[in-house]
Amino acid sequence: MDVSNIKSVYFIGAGGIGMSAIARYFLSQGKRVAGYDRTPSELTNRLIQEGAQIHYEEDVDLIPPFCRTKDDTLVVYTPAIPSEHQELVWFKEQGFEIQKRAQVLGTITRSAKALCVAGTHGKTTTSTMLAHLMSGTSEGCNAFLGGIAKNYGTNYILSEESPWVVIEADEFDRSFHHLSPHITAITSTDPDHLDIYGTKEAYLESFSHYTSLIQPGGALIVHEGLEMKPRLQSGVALYTYGRHTGDFHAENIRIGGGEIHFDFISPQGCIKDIELGVPLSINIDNSIAAMAIAQLTGAKAEVIKQGIASFRGVDRRFDFHLKSADRAFICDYAHHPAEIKQSALSIRELYSDKRITAIFQPHLYTRTRDFYQEFADSLSLFDDVILTDIYPARELPIPGVTSQLIADHLKAGIPCTLCCKEEVADIIRQRRDDIEILVLLGAGDLENQASGITEIMKG
Repeated sequence: MDVSNIKSVYFIGAGGIGMSAIARYFLSQGKRVAGYDRTPSELTNRLIQEGAQIHYEEDVDLIPPFCRTKDDTLVVYTPAIPSEHQELVWFKEQGFEIQKRAQVLGTITRSAKALCVAGTHGKTTTSTMLAHLMSGTSEGCNAFLGGIAKNYGTNYILSEESPWVVIEADEFDRSFHHLSPHITAITSTDPDHLDIYGTKEAYLESFSHYTSLIQPGGALIVHEGLEMKPRLQSGVALYTYGRHTGDFHAENIRIGGGEIHFDFISPQGCIKDIELGVPLSINIDNSIAAMAIAQLTGAKAEVIKQGIASFRGVDRRFDFHLKSADRAFICDYAHHPAEIKQSALSIRELYSDKRITAIFQPHLYTRTRDFYQEFADSLSLFDDVILTDIYPARELPIPGVTSQLIADHLKAGIPCTLCCKEEVADIIRQRRDDIEILVLLGAGDLENQASGITEIMKG
C-alpha cells in the first residue's frame, strides 16, 4: 500500500511509545487515526486530544466506520499484541493491509536519510540526545523516539524540510531489520529477548545482519569491545567509540559538584569542555555516540557543545521526581540486568554516603526465567530491595517463574520484600522515615504510581 493512498490508519496497541509516535505522524499528515490499547495513559490521552479515536476494550464493534474499508485503511500492530487478539483476527479475516510498527517505520524513512541508534540499552537516551543535537542545526530533523524527550514534551519531532530522520532501532522481534540506515551507532549487545532469539549467538547475528543494511556512503559507529561482528556493504565507513578509546572518545573527564565535563576527541579534532546536561557517567558514552553521528552529518562544534549542555533527558530514564538535601526519588526504565547494574552504580556515584532502596517490577516471565541470577546480582548492589510481581506484557505465566526466583538469589544480607504492586505505596509510607534514596526500576506499569510515591516521600 502506497502511504499517499492511505486515508485511515488503525493502531492495535496505540499507546505504546513507538506506536504513538507513528500515530502522531499520520495525524500530522491529515490521516484519520483510531486504535485500541489495554489501558488509558498520558500518551493515549494526547492522541485523543490531537484527533485520534482510541478505545480500551478488545471489541470489533468499537472499530470506527472510517477504519472498515480495506482499500484505504492501513492496520498497524505491535509485536506485543497476541495473535489471537479479536480485532487483529478480524482485520486479517477481512483482508486488510496489516503491518508491524517496524515495517511502517521502514517505509516512512526509506525516502529520508535515517540516523539510527541500536543496542540492548542506551538507545533511547542516545537517539533522543541525537535528535536534540540535530534540531539545533540549520537543517533540523524528524525523529521517532522510544521515550518522551523532556526538551520537547514528545516522542515525535516533525520537520517538513529536513532530509534527516532520527530513529531508535529496536532489536525486539528483529524490528530493526526493516530499516535502511544512513548512519547508525550500536551502543551495546548484551543478550536479551531470548524468547525471540533463543541463543546469544542468534542475538549477535541479528545485529550483524542489521549492519549489512547500512546504505553505501553511510557509516557504522560501534562501541568498543562489543562481540558483534559488523557485516558492511562496500562504501560504508566503520568507526569505533568509547569512553576512553576509539575513533570518538573522551579525554580530561572531570566529575564533581553535580557536574560532568570532558573534551570530545574525534577524527575531526577536539571540542573542549563538553558539559553534560544530564550529568550521569553513562551519558559520557551516550553523548559520544550522539555527537559522533551529528558530526558526521556536518553539525558544527558550537551546535554540538550547546546541544549536549542543554539536553534535559528522557522521561523514565533516570528521572528525578524528588531531589532534596536529604532524600531523592528516581524512576528508571532499567529492565535488563546490565541496565540495573549501571543504574545502581550511577546512583552510588551520586550518593556514596546514602542508603539506597530499590523497587523492581520484573518485566516478562521469559526475561525473568533467562536472567534471574543476573537480576539478583545487579539488585544486590542496592542496600534494600522491594520486588513486585512480574509484569506479563505480552506473555502468559510460566510455571515456577516468579519474582521469588530473583529474591532467592540475592546476596546474603540484602533485605528483600516481596509484594504485589498494589501494596508498594503502603510499604513506602510505612518506611518513609528510613528511606534516603529510592529508585523505582522496570518497564512495566508501576511507574504509574510515581506521583503518589513522590507525595509520600515528600511527607
